[in-house]
Amino acid sequence: MNFPADLRYTKDHEWIRLEGNIATIGITDFAQHELGDIVYVDISTVGKTVAAEEVFGTVEAVKTVSDLFLPVAGTINEVNPMLEKQPELVNTDPYGNGWMIKMTVTDPAAVNALMDSAAYTSMVG
Repeated sequence: MNFPADLRYTKDHEWIRLEGNIATIGITDFAQHELGDIVYVDISTVGKTVAAEEVFGTVEAVKTVSDLFLPVAGTINEVNPMLEKQPELVNTDPYGNGWMIKMTVTDPAAVNALMDSAAYTSMVG
């Protein structure tokens, strides 16, 4: 499994990359592996301000639907437009083209409180 060192992670298996106060968020390699083949990503929270750990969308795999939890509070600006036609990008490139949303973070310092790569690796075993 791949857990890049430049990202932060949540107990719910989301990753976050912060650039200034703009964050890119997706699900981890572990999460996509556990879910299996992803067939649909449903995110209808664009333009909304969402609290940390609130559901911002769902991801549907062949056998299950799983909620997506926001790592930190903020306003969702954009959904990855490629996922509408190619949801499998979440499986093939979870940290690159398979990103899910971009958002403006309310408190950028909150990102530092999330798990680093070593802590997340330890959690998932």
